[in-house]
Amino acid sequence: MTSSGNPAEPTPNEQIAILKRQLREAQKLTALGELVSTTTHEFNNVLTTIINYAKIGMRHKDAATRDKAFEKILAGGRRCARITNGILGLARNRSESLEPTDLVPLIEDSLVLLEREMSKYRIRVDKQFHDVPLVLACGNQIQQVLINLLINARQAMPNGGVVILRTALDEATGMVDLTVRDTGKGIPQEQLGHIFDRFFTTKRGPDASGKGGTGLGLAMCRDIVQSHQGRIRVESTVGKGTAFTLKLPVAKTPAPTAPPLTLPTLGVQAQAGNQA
Repeated sequence: MTSSGNPAEPTPNEQIAILKRQLREAQKLTALGELVSTTTHEFNNVLTTIINYAKIGMRHKDAATRDKAFEKILAGGRRCARITNGILGLARNRSESLEPTDLVPLIEDSLVLLEREMSKYRIRVDKQFHDVPLVLACGNQIQQVLINLLINARQAMPNGGVVILRTALDEATGMVDLTVRDTGKGIPQEQLGHIFDRFFTTKRGPDASGKGGTGLGLAMCRDIVQSHQGRIRVESTVGKGTAFTLKLPVAKTPAPTAPPLTLPTLGVQAQAGNQA
């Protein structure tokens, strides 16, 4: 509070931090809007399958046909649940604090949201998950980074290709690596040093899917990763593809509590009333 009783004005650094948070939220909502438009089609397709197999089950009386219909309905219901859970997970205002986080569920949720788009553009996903410790992260923010990188990878392969998702522990740094690698067209060397600059983009308007580039995506990815005390690096070869690697700190596990000290019991105990 100031001497006049009014709240103190935020400092320039505080104002920048507030604007960055607002920009992150705006980008999350933009990504969410794009994902809802694609997952809605997938959701309708699954619902159509459920309805059709329900009709088959009602029309046929034999157990074998009904069992098959129930299996398809159950599979479709589970698929719908995964889609809605993925959307709700991204939309949910999780805590902004850094918490021990398992990367694999974040990756799987992101792939569910992008599965239809990857399939449409003939992108095969190769998962190379190694056993890694939990990382200290804000789940919403890391998922936002991951979806951004996956969309970029898809756009780099308009004629299809492979996305490799890999988790590994870097023993040298004690950090967990999350790598998103594509087999796309790659980034020219003269552009590689600028891809994390604000407002820099190699995209020229929307592509066939209606997605373009603002030049803010990778800059925001870098800011998010750095706010986690992590690093993001890129390697690219024209004609062979690009790999982005997030290096995230391991969540420290609390030291185990020492068990209470138990004194050894003597073999011979003095009886009450005995004299020494």
